[in-house]
Amino acid sequence: MEKVHEFLVILDGYIGGGPWFVYLLLFTGLFFTLYLQFPQIRFFRHSLRVVTGRYDKKGDLGDTSHFQALTTALSGTVGTGNIAGVALAIHLGGPAALFWMLITGMLGMTTKFVEVTISHKYREVDSEGKIAGGPMYYMKKRLNITLPNKKVINTGKWLGAFFAAATILSSFGTGNMPQINSIAGAMHSTFGISALLVGAVLAVLLAFVILGGIKRIAQVTSRLVPTMALIYVLGAFAVLFYNYDNIIPSIVSIFSDVFTGTAATGGFLGASIIYAFNRGVNRGLFSNEAGQGSAPIAHSAARAHEPVSEGIVALLEPFIDTILICTLTGLVLLSSGVWQDKVENDFQRADQYILAQYYDADEPEDVEDLFRFFNNQGTVPLLTGTLDVVNGRITEKVNNEITILHARSVAEDVVVNYQGEPYSGELAVRNGRVDESEISVSFSGKSLIHSAPMTAEAYTRSFLGNFGQYIVSIGLLLFAFSTAISWSYYGDRSVTYLFGTKYVLHYRILYVLAFFFAAFTDTTIVWALSYITIALMTVPNLIGILLLRKEIKASVQEYWRDFKNEQEQKNKS
Repeated sequence: MEKVHEFLVILDGYIGGGPWFVYLLLFTGLFFTLYLQFPQIRFFRHSLRVVTGRYDKKGDLGDTSHFQALTTALSGTVGTGNIAGVALAIHLGGPAALFWMLITGMLGMTTKFVEVTISHKYREVDSEGKIAGGPMYYMKKRLNITLPNKKVINTGKWLGAFFAAATILSSFGTGNMPQINSIAGAMHSTFGISALLVGAVLAVLLAFVILGGIKRIAQVTSRLVPTMALIYVLGAFAVLFYNYDNIIPSIVSIFSDVFTGTAATGGFLGASIIYAFNRGVNRGLFSNEAGQGSAPIAHSAARAHEPVSEGIVALLEPFIDTILICTLTGLVLLSSGVWQDKVENDFQRADQYILAQYYDADEPEDVEDLFRFFNNQGTVPLLTGTLDVVNGRITEKVNNEITILHARSVAEDVVVNYQGEPYSGELAVRNGRVDESEISVSFSGKSLIHSAPMTAEAYTRSFLGNFGQYIVSIGLLLFAFSTAISWSYYGDRSVTYLFGTKYVLHYRILYVLAFFFAAFTDTTIVWALSYITIALMTVPNLIGILLLRKEIKASVQEYWRDFKNEQEQKNKS
């Protein structure tokens, strides 16, 4: 299984993890922003009116309201990316990474507007009378190749099938198994509840919601999304008010480091401009899913007499998800100071290195060497040999000759444990890693932290004290559960496209079972697979909307002509 995981990680490095993928996403967003003359700015005020149902017409075709479609799509994007993704971006790239997340969110607003508009235009009604839509439908109808002899090759049908298959795989790899695994881990570490119990209870709740179809899903998410957002935002403001004197310096740091990189400060060893750019863009795209093609599936179910109005509603998603919630999370992390503070924590093996040389985090030359190592610009000597450990502590003689790195920082007060007790004996180390084939030990101590634990720590630095970590745990529970609900619908519609409605129930049952078992099993390989399937969804969708750019622009222009004529008629009457 480790070999399979390594293969998937290497494959992802060439696909979703490659620079070309990030540039394709950014180029598409920038192109349509200029091509359609900044719709995320010009149409923003109008989108707020449309989402309230102000322009709805009696008899509009669809299964959900504009607001319900928006919250369903938001529940699929507002999730672990907002809690853990922002923290990881700042941990890797410093405050400047948040700036690039905001830029990505702005461009993502246009991409989301475009993909939802064209997908809504070509939605269909399935055999059960329910709306079926998404990128696979516009691909099937509009991306076929016509030869000079006027013979049509159904390339769009197969491209749509490819997208739908990738969506089904991604529904398990993105929206299902990793989400419940994160929930179960958080509930166990915070409240001591067993993963098996968490999985069983939430699997029953998930079944109740998704077996009711899109109408029940929309009803649940339209209540769940505002509730979870309110809880999370109130906790964030508690941190900001408590650390109010750090807010302005935090905002300044976001913009001041954009073109210089972030210098070493506290336990943070610095980050280059390129690293901040890559991490910020990468996490921003992961958070709002603009261009991935998932949100158009939810928006296709919305009641609307014409597609552009739903596209205008959709541009609110990246604004809420990335520009509002991610910015708020970022300010919490920066103002609390947690991003540069070493705290007591259990070390993760993947984040840990043992060096065959002593490095002092207070020495500029040593900091520079480590900075270059972490930013892939240099090397450091990795230890191969043995460590002597007595009562959990590495012996003084060896300790002065080595450095333990964890989470991109020099670790302090390191303790080695075996089965919960301080370890005594020798440890074999190869290329900076403890040889786990001989004995499985755990390390703990003071170091930087990242992802959800960093956000949880930040929430404790407020009037709430230790209670703040519960807000993050509850927020993670609600965010991740709502993501699982939305992705079940995305997979549901993809199954309908590929096999018809008769297999939808089979998919839903399998989805619930996978959700249950993933609560207490390792989902590392599933995560690795999901990174690849996300790219396999995104690339054909981006190519599709770029090819249909003229039709999209014509649809937007027609929408505004009709809208202005209708308003003039109302004013006259």
